[in-house]
This record gives sequence, C-alpha cells and structure tokens, in this order.
Amino acid sequence: MLKIVTDGAADLPPAWQKEYEIDIVPINIQFGEKTYLQGIDLDNEGFYKLVDETKRVPKTSQPSPHQFDEFYKKIAREGDTILSVHVTSKLSGTYASAVAAGRELVGRFHVIPFDSGTGSAAIGMMCRSARQLERIGKSLDEIVRHLEVMREKGRIVLALNTLEYARLSGRIGTLQAALASVLNVKPIVVLKDGMLNMTEKIRTRKASLDRLLEIVRGEMGDQPLMMSVVHARDPLAGKDLMERARKMFNTTDLFLTDLSISVAANLGPGTVGIVAFPAE
Repeated sequence: MLKIVTDGAADLPPAWQKEYEIDIVPINIQFGEKTYLQGIDLDNEGFYKLVDETKRVPKTSQPSPHQFDEFYKKIAREGDTILSVHVTSKLSGTYASAVAAGRELVGRFHVIPFDSGTGSAAIGMMCRSARQLERIGKSLDEIVRHLEVMREKGRIVLALNTLEYARLSGRIGTLQAALASVLNVKPIVVLKDGMLNMTEKIRTRKASLDRLLEIVRGEMGDQPLMMSVVHARDPLAGKDLMERARKMFNTTDLFLTDLSISVAANLGPGTVGIVAFPAE
C-alpha cells in the first residue's frame, strides 16, 4: 500500500486529507517554554490569539527523526511504501528528518523522501497529484518523475501585509525587512529555487495585489492552470484575489486555503498569494 505523508508546511483543503488519504506530520511550535504540535493542540486561530496576547512570534521547528519514526509506525503497516513529500530543504530541516527516519526503518517500510523544493499549497497539490496518479495505476517511479516536473514548473508569489514576522523569523534578510518595515511598504515575495526572495517593494496594499497578479500572469501566461489562492487570517482578501484570478487566468482548478501556522509564523497575518502549476 502507498502511504502519502507531508508536513505542517503544506496547505490543503481539510477534505483532501480524507479524500486523497494524505497524512500530515505536525511541526513543533515553541511559545516561550511551551511546545505545541500544529493541528493537534494548536489550530490556526489559537496561534494568532497567542501572538496577539503575548506580542511574540513563536519559533517553529521541524519534526525530529524520532517524531517521523513514530509517525510512520503509527500510520503504516510493515511492508508499506511511504512517499514523504516535504517543504523545501533550503528553508527547513524537515526533509532531512524524513531521510534519517527512513534509514532507521529500512526493512520495515520503504520510505521515499521527496524534497518538494517549495511550500504551502504547492505541497498539497503535489500530494493530491501523487494519489490521483497512484489510483490510475501509475508506478512509484512515474509518480516521482511527475512530482519532479511539478517542482520545476510550479510558482508561488505572495504579497505580505507586514514584515515584522519575516524580520523576527529571519526567513527574509533582516536588514532588507527592517528597511522595508520603516518605509511601510508592501513587499512581494517569490519562492524560487527553494528560497524565499523579496523581489519588489510596493507602496500600497492594492498595488501589491495588482502586481502579484501581473507577476503570475507574466510567468504562466494563458495556459490552463491548477491554482490555489492562500491567505493568512485574511479570508476577505483571499476571496477577492480568487475572484480576480478566476477572471484573469485559464484555471482548470481553483481553490482557497489558509496558510499553515508554519508559514504564517514567518510571513505574518494579511499575507495572501497565488500558487500555480500548469494543468495536468
């Protein structure tokens, strides 16, 4: 049996977990002396409330090899194949933990760790595609090759509403983020080659969203697209962006989803963005 595993940096509609049999290993969220497991003892709204109350941005950390080991043993039976698809290894040690756990479990499970080179809804869409391909009889090698193509062709473009979270987390250059915060600009961030890069600094929120759409249009053109709009505690902005994307792009698949805690902790509330792949 093929088990598909991802981590808390993946964004996907809640129904997908059951529909496509996707198991999610939670990330660790450290608030002061207390550690929470994402989605188990801390949900998205609980996270934002803690930030509001404490005025502190938590630290997030990848699941350890031991946590992966225990998770794999919980969700799989001996002899199962586990395709473990994870957030870009250039921003997190999650993939490395999966690799280490897979080595420890050789002979018990066939663990195939896959570095998505990306994050957010892109990982969720990769996991869904893997399950869809498995259900129509594709081999594991064919599925992995398809994920490699997705990794190459996918695009993520995000518009941040604040740079305070990014500055504190260190995910974006500290000096760059500090200067942009002083100027109160609305930056555009692109995930490319596994790294987050601030590509443009826009003066207003409206202009930043306009520019986000222009960038995606320039990258993806008129081709049919699988697309997700993501947001961090700003569903109205997310829905508005989705309606604009529906009119602007040739979408075969378009859905809205929350940014996971692990992403929101680094980019901050008000972040909205587009994840797009050429349609399969």
